[in-house]
Amino acid sequence: MRQSPDKTRRARRLRRELTLAESRFWSMVRDRRLDDLKFRRETLLAGLTVDFYCAELKLVVELDGGVHRLREAEDAARDERLCSAGFRVLRCGNEAFLNNPAVLTGEIRRLAVQMRRQPPHPSGSA
Repeated sequence: MRQSPDKTRRARRLRRELTLAESRFWSMVRDRRLDDLKFRRETLLAGLTVDFYCAELKLVVELDGGVHRLREAEDAARDERLCSAGFRVLRCGNEAFLNNPAVLTGEIRRLAVQMRRQPPHPSGSA
């Protein structure tokens, strides 16, 4: 899917203006610091800008501020769009992450172990 210049500019701006939770998460995962998993931030996937993305796990990590409580239906639609495109979505509130980052990083580690144990699909396409 071709990305529009507006979406590219928005993603670049978001990379410069991380929230406190995003900044802390990024410091934990950048440069393969979390179990040698490579993460990208503010990445365009399926026509949407996602907070963090790990291609190896096809995992999207969204850190949500308080405004997301007002946008639950919109977030659910985003998650559905990403899931139907083959991505897994982990959504965590900023405060929950800041209070206990081990919950989110533990879930990422659990998914990584699970994915690494699964043999590749015979057709090579799944």
